[in-house]
Amino acid sequence: MRTTFFSFMLFLQLAAFAQTKEKIYREKYRPQFHFTPAKNWTNDPNGMVYFKGEYHLFYQYNPFGNKWGHMSWGHAVSKDLVHWKHLPLAIPEKDSIMIFSGSCVVDENNTSGFAKPGQIPMVAIYTAHIISDAAKPDDYRQAQHIAYSIDEGRTWKKYSGNPVLDINKKDFRDPKVFWYAPQKKWVMALVLPRQNIVQLYASKNLKQWQHLSDFGPDGDIKDIWECPDLLQVSVEGNANKKKWVMFNSQQTTVQYFVGEFDGIEFKNENPAGKIYRQDYGPDYYAVVTYNNLPVNKKPVSIGWANNWMYANSIPTLPWKSAMSLPRQLSLKKINNEWILLQQPVSELRSLRSNLFSWSGDVKHREILPVKSQTFELDVTLNIPVNSTGGLHLVVGSNKEFIIGYDAKAQKLFIDRSNASDTSFHASFDTLSRYEAPLANKNGNIRLHVFFDKSIIEVFANDGEVVLTSQVFTSEKNNGIQLFNNKGTMKVSQLKFWQLRSAW
Repeated sequence: MRTTFFSFMLFLQLAAFAQTKEKIYREKYRPQFHFTPAKNWTNDPNGMVYFKGEYHLFYQYNPFGNKWGHMSWGHAVSKDLVHWKHLPLAIPEKDSIMIFSGSCVVDENNTSGFAKPGQIPMVAIYTAHIISDAAKPDDYRQAQHIAYSIDEGRTWKKYSGNPVLDINKKDFRDPKVFWYAPQKKWVMALVLPRQNIVQLYASKNLKQWQHLSDFGPDGDIKDIWECPDLLQVSVEGNANKKKWVMFNSQQTTVQYFVGEFDGIEFKNENPAGKIYRQDYGPDYYAVVTYNNLPVNKKPVSIGWANNWMYANSIPTLPWKSAMSLPRQLSLKKINNEWILLQQPVSELRSLRSNLFSWSGDVKHREILPVKSQTFELDVTLNIPVNSTGGLHLVVGSNKEFIIGYDAKAQKLFIDRSNASDTSFHASFDTLSRYEAPLANKNGNIRLHVFFDKSIIEVFANDGEVVLTSQVFTSEKNNGIQLFNNKGTMKVSQLKFWQLRSAW
């Protein structure tokens, strides 16, 4: 009966979406080319998988409100990772069990036995968050459950034999599962959050799992670990050479390790204890990558573009939270360390319009003759060694969002302290300035910037460093200018595109 009620609720939501499409996706702060649900709360991306020409995006979703709660799996599909079609709720909360984060696989060989001849099942593996007494929400336990679909993800059935993995732990979550072809088995990575450990398990059928090994604690252990991922990534310039990369999230940020995986253990090859960030900004979390991509496609990741410190309070209605841009991944060895390179997927170029180009010298400030809050900007700067230079966005009403580079310290930074409404939560104001080390390339730095109403993503030096930040400012604050505080900054190439809405 509860499942029928959920289906009815989603039918009403989709009907309302169809009738008022011209009114939604135009609200204040609403991103135009980042994924957001039509309404209500969302957080972690889940179950990202490619199957029969569709990119599936499941996500943590509250069908009943604009704050965290009633965790279920929302669902959308895309042909190009840019334009999304909303589908009915995939896996609903039921019987005191919330549907926490997890992954999805295409079981081509029907190892699970869920399909009939000629069918290929999709299998979702997720954490069941079980609260026996609603009056005691902190008295919970977590185990791993599965559900399956034999109609390309349109409808889902929970496995009658759940749980498939339960070690009687309160905190034991976020399974990422992939097929390990050399040993013809499924491998699951999941976390013991408070111990800062990623555990690896193996299965032949997705139903029975055996423990393989543990990784951690290592790197950033100041906060709990969540949302692990383990995958192979190609080395830039040599598609035949690959390394294994492990991700995990730490409450408000993401780290990665690079090394080797032999089917049993993952071994980190970067310096032990050193922290490598996938994103140095305040608003990037719970990153996971796509399963089952075409052979010639680089790995693609998506993260949650928000921060648990203030996530429930951001001033957006009727939706709450967005996903990051999809990013394609590769690796490069720099100073004998493996560095993750991230680039926005090329499919975003389909939204470009109204190209503006500029080059020249900047001695103090240069106001560009373009204004927008939905754009892509690609610029190469040569900043004098004792100077700080870069970009000001959201210019207007004495506001500015700073993307700056300190040439002497060789650090890239962002600062939203004078750019955004901060009244909705005290932490948003205190979490305003972020920086990352970035070496110049023959004196130059390249900034590839995407601004989408309330989200700014900065890709520096071909994705060696990325920073993601939310900003909530008036639509009138849409100016853009170059700045430099000492000497002359040379701009060898600047390209600006207005980006059309994906909705």
